[in-house]
Amino acid sequence: MDLVTAIYDATGHFPRHEMFGLSQQLRRAAISVPSNLAEGHGRSSRKELHLFVSNARGSKCEVETQLEIARNLEYLEKAEADALLAKASEIARMLNGLREWAAAKTDS
Repeated sequence: MDLVTAIYDATGHFPRHEMFGLSQQLRRAAISVPSNLAEGHGRSSRKELHLFVSNARGSKCEVETQLEIARNLEYLEKAEADALLAKASEIARMLNGLREWAAAKTDS
């Protein structure tokens, strides 16, 4: 959730012509991470949780790619992009752990 808030703050400073382009894509990808976790948690099996955690990981990868694009286009300062990418890396570690946990529980 913190990453989503940070992404909204960062994209609020993007050029106006990006309001419906990269800004929108980045916000949607960021929102998708916790949304997939919530949906997976609400499902009836760990196998389904595993699937939704995998979807969240995919969205996290989209966020990272789009942050790199924003940095390359100079919509983000290097320090801001680095901070956001560090948050995404932290989330990746948590998602990997949760995915492994869900997979181990699915196998047993």
